[in-house]
Amino acid sequence: MDSDYKKIYTGSFIIAQLIVDKLEALGISAIVKDESESGRLAGFGASISGSQDIYVNIEELPEAIPIVESVTSELEAH
Repeated sequence: MDSDYKKIYTGSFIIAQLIVDKLEALGISAIVKDESESGRLAGFGASISGSQDIYVNIEELPEAIPIVESVTSELEAH
């Protein structure tokens, strides 16, 4: 991954998509990396199905981190 980007989340597809949607609503472009899907498309298996990484530009970290914290804490509260 390019050094201008920082991983802000690793976890389930559903939570990752919720985070990405909230980031995009603020104009933050996130990159989602899905190792299992990449492996499947290449013809290889993956050990962790459904786990995704979200990366954002380091300049957008101050806006992105609170979104991740908000989504994850909201889900933990339920």
